[in-house]
Amino acid sequence: MDNLTFEHPAAFLLILLFLVCLRWCRPRFESIWFPGSDRLGRVGGRRSSFGTLLKTAAFVLMVTALASPVVENEIEIQRDKGYEISLILDASGSMAQNDKFGIVKDIVTRFVKARKHDKIGLTIFADFAYVAVPLTYDKASLLRLLEKVDVGIAGTRRTALYEALFMSTKLFRDSKAKNKIAILLTDGIDNAGTVPLEVAINTAKKYGIRVYTIGIGGRGDYNPYVLQKIAKETGGKFFEADTVQKLKKVYETIDALEKSEIKGNRYVKKSYYYAWPLGAGLLLTLLLVLRGSGTGVRKRGGG
Repeated sequence: MDNLTFEHPAAFLLILLFLVCLRWCRPRFESIWFPGSDRLGRVGGRRSSFGTLLKTAAFVLMVTALASPVVENEIEIQRDKGYEISLILDASGSMAQNDKFGIVKDIVTRFVKARKHDKIGLTIFADFAYVAVPLTYDKASLLRLLEKVDVGIAGTRRTALYEALFMSTKLFRDSKAKNKIAILLTDGIDNAGTVPLEVAINTAKKYGIRVYTIGIGGRGDYNPYVLQKIAKETGGKFFEADTVQKLKKVYETIDALEKSEIKGNRYVKKSYYYAWPLGAGLLLTLLLVLRGSGTGVRKRGGG
């Protein structure tokens, strides 16, 4: 966010000194009075007030330039370190009930935005599983695609849960990251039979992936023992969430458990704007000079 500041704000004390001098340091001249001088005084007073206003404005602008106004813009550069996270989302037909998938997307979106320095990938499953987004730092693209994903995109009749875990682990095949995790969310039981459970778990263990499993809905909707087994054997944790608040808490807990301590490099870009008040002050000063020269005594013609 841009912030207007002054590098030398103490310079504004000169304005106070100027106002004091304007009131108490006026030069004194001998005066000659003659009939009608009161009317001339009123005219001269108006001219003097205008001149004082110009001098004050010019001085304030000069002091503003001396204070050096700058706009500071903090920029953050990400480091290519941190966690690698695979999000595995159930998009089967049952996730359409009570807008469960819409609620999940909203919570996952906030989770992704909070993981600024991590690589994140997305795998969707229903009748079959597919990698929607490979591991990437491009959160904006991931969130745009997540927004378009909905129930039915991979079918509505089956739940290829084990296949989804297996497919997701392949994202880490060439990974050198120290911290690799997968978050698997489902409200169903695997009934696709495309990949055996043990194969999916062993593949996750092979690549050193901790799998956090989340069962949403009632216990009759998903198999808690299978989800517990996946989490336990990979070093992760199993969660149950039957309300929106509990689901939010689950993602907050995972975020805290796997908090990345890698911070981006920050630097402040400064844009200087002293030239604007300086230029305006010089123009007013020039106007004062021209105005003063116009009030000089004109040479009388011969007669």
